Amino acid sequence: MSRDRGTARGTIVGVGELPPTRRTEDATTMGLLARAAKLAVEDAGIGKGEIDGLLMGPQVGETPQHVPAMLSEYLGLQPRMANVVDLGGATGPGMLWRAAAAIDAGMADVVLCLVGNHRNPVPPRSPNRNPIREFDVPFGASGANTSYALLKTAHMDRYGTTDADFARIAAVSRAHAQHNPNAIFAGKPATVQDVLDSPFIAEPLHLLEIVMPVAGATAAVVVSPERAAAMDLPHAPVHLLGAGEKLTHRAMSQSPSLTTGPLKPATAQAYAQAGISPADLDVLSIYDCYTVLAAITLEDAGVCRPGEFAQWMQGRDLSHTGPVSYNPHGGQLGCGQADLAGGMSHAIEAVHQLRGTAHGRQAADPHLALVTGNGATMSEAVALVIGSQEVAP
Repeated sequence: MSRDRGTARGTIVGVGELPPTRRTEDATTMGLLARAAKLAVEDAGIGKGEIDGLLMGPQVGETPQHVPAMLSEYLGLQPRMANVVDLGGATGPGMLWRAAAAIDAGMADVVLCLVGNHRNPVPPRSPNRNPIREFDVPFGASGANTSYALLKTAHMDRYGTTDADFARIAAVSRAHAQHNPNAIFAGKPATVQDVLDSPFIAEPLHLLEIVMPVAGATAAVVVSPERAAAMDLPHAPVHLLGAGEKLTHRAMSQSPSLTTGPLKPATAQAYAQAGISPADLDVLSIYDCYTVLAAITLEDAGVCRPGEFAQWMQGRDLSHTGPVSYNPHGGQLGCGQADLAGGMSHAIEAVHQLRGTAHGRQAADPHLALVTGNGATMSEAVALVIGSQEVAP
């Protein structure tokens, strides 16, 4: 993508999201994806036959092979370009810039991005012979509670942050979820004390600092800015202005640092492409599977200085009524984590905010949003700057 700084690299013209649900009894992942795809296509005001590019997450069916062909067949598509994006929680945002890149390369004109999952009680196992199995799993499942407990412990040790500092992130997320009727915790607010009183799952992580896994699916339709300008769209288009991506490790035992991660260079690249700084942002759509990851993301994204997320949050209105809105849909801590679709939900919310369709939680006239995604153990990171218009040079 060789566009000038501040110009759109791709345009999101349609989004679809299924409300998260704790269990799915008679649903399949393929079926959930089809429903989300239908919503996104209808939201874009296009016909299914216009889709000629397809991106999806890994293992959406009975085999990890031929996934694009399997999903294309199921959806009744015959795309010119299709691929699997496998970046853990960064998969959704990673799809969006790849869609724009494919369009810019002339490989497709209309790309459908899909992620989702039903509640499968028997998740696939990782290969046995890798650093995770050798060094991490004997002490607890890598990428889950024990790994993030290490991150929180390291942050508290280095910067003197407290349990209450991290609990505030969870409390804010729950408060924002009360404005989202589709959130899994709608009608269930939680105070800082509620978070601190919840049991330890992996000390120092409390239960309410950890996402609740749910089922769901999300979808987005991406086209070129030029095509979007020529379309009769039902909603205002939202432009991808900058993107950054970085991978540093997979196993926590191989992480270069426990207090900063690959999101730092990823956001720097996204800001540079968009020609903005963190001070220009109106919406922070931050990946937040654990409170500590949200904290480190705020610091790595340059929203505040390293170790100072608590001071930045103190006394600040982070709701949709404030000058900078933080996860107004409740984030994953308030809305739920529908597997890889949990990462895409942040992009979907940012789109709704920027085009003015975030009913009940709409920020006042936002123009720029930061969307982030992170893989397990803070290993993979994607940052996007999206906007309601291009940025003047």
